[in-house]
Amino acid sequence: MGKYFGTDGIRGIVNKGLNAALALRVGQAAAMVLAESAAGGKKPLVVIGKDTRISCDMLEAAITAGLCTAGADVMPLGIVPTPAVAFVTADCGADAGLVISASHNPYEHNGIKLFNAQGFKLSDELEARIEALIDGEKPLAARTNGDIGRVVPRGDEYVDRYVEHIVAVSEGRVGRLRLMIDCSNGAASRTVDEIFGRFPLDLEIIRDHPDGCNINAGCGSTHIEGLGRMVVAGGFELGLAFDGDADRCLAVDENGKLVDGDKIMAICGKAMAAEGKLSKNAVVATVMSNLGFHEYCAQNGIGLHCAAVGDRNVLEMMLENGFNLGGEQSGHMIFLDHATTGDGQLAAVRLLGVLSASGQKLSALAAEIPAFPQVLLNIPIEGGDPAKERIMSDTRLQALIEAEETAIGSAGRILVRSSGTEALIRVMVEARRQEAADGIAGRLAGFIEELSKKNKV
Repeated sequence: MGKYFGTDGIRGIVNKGLNAALALRVGQAAAMVLAESAAGGKKPLVVIGKDTRISCDMLEAAITAGLCTAGADVMPLGIVPTPAVAFVTADCGADAGLVISASHNPYEHNGIKLFNAQGFKLSDELEARIEALIDGEKPLAARTNGDIGRVVPRGDEYVDRYVEHIVAVSEGRVGRLRLMIDCSNGAASRTVDEIFGRFPLDLEIIRDHPDGCNINAGCGSTHIEGLGRMVVAGGFELGLAFDGDADRCLAVDENGKLVDGDKIMAICGKAMAAEGKLSKNAVVATVMSNLGFHEYCAQNGIGLHCAAVGDRNVLEMMLENGFNLGGEQSGHMIFLDHATTGDGQLAAVRLLGVLSASGQKLSALAAEIPAFPQVLLNIPIEGGDPAKERIMSDTRLQALIEAEETAIGSAGRILVRSSGTEALIRVMVEARRQEAADGIAGRLAGFIEELSKKNKV
């Protein structure tokens, strides 16, 4: 990871690391890098979208000023899901797309991520070139006269095209279902009714009234328990939940039980395989995927390949090997025949189509996929990345992990990793017995907490 760009763009608490001054320089530097490859010396065009955080307007103004200062034109889309920016970037022939969002993080956080002209996340190489300009001694470009960039209209037109695209992905298969959707008071609030209102659903939309500070607050895919209770109380057939920028989707069945990204991919992957539409008859998941998912794929003759955690890593493996379905347990799912990045609303439409065609309840489809007990713990670390790196490289922690792995053997898995977007170390333990998973996770978390106290900066 670079100084500014992490695993998913630039992230930080606004005005404590990520501020308007940095956003201005990011805009200028990005425009300079894009201008190098712009055909015929034309001004680069950058599409900008944002989620519902109170800080988005401030950061958008600064980034737009930086882009225009350095000679790039800007097409604002307003509040839209992250995947909509990727789609519009490629659809309108822009040189890049830029999203202002911190995804599933609390509202005080925000972030900046970039897509290339094809709608894929910007390469590490281009991010490094932008970073070098931000901190370099060379003055950033400041155009004059007619070379200054401008803000151009037509954003709404292209968002409408995105909506039409998602509706078309359904292939007319979404039937009459009683459905509740949780928008997480985030970006899906703009598009969810336009998309799902086109289908013959008995639909109730909740958490679609953002106020700038309530995004992801006790709702959405990161707090799905409340949706489960509401689905049961209201007699719905299922519920769907997005995160703040709607690139994730999780579901709950009619009993309020979670159906995570592993199970959604398994359900959709099996249906695609039956129709001969699953490329190479294989799915890409991550090392966090449940062992039950592995067993299910093996039983159904579907290959399962595991990438490192992060949708960027999943996509890279998909592109390198020609796969067309991949994703994460957390709800990032990439249907590469229809999108260049994870798209929660697209995944939801695909799931609804499979569910409608099956004539079964979601609980029945999900029950086909076994799930090993899995414990996920997030341990806050003071001192930022340097402290996380010291703890992760501590030989005593590595020895403890090795000892626990030896003890559990083939009956489970242990994964300890540093978060790429937050000041956390994440512990995942999977075992055939819940008490075994709880015990191992508790011991590892307690040891990491002790190391954190000793590593404060």
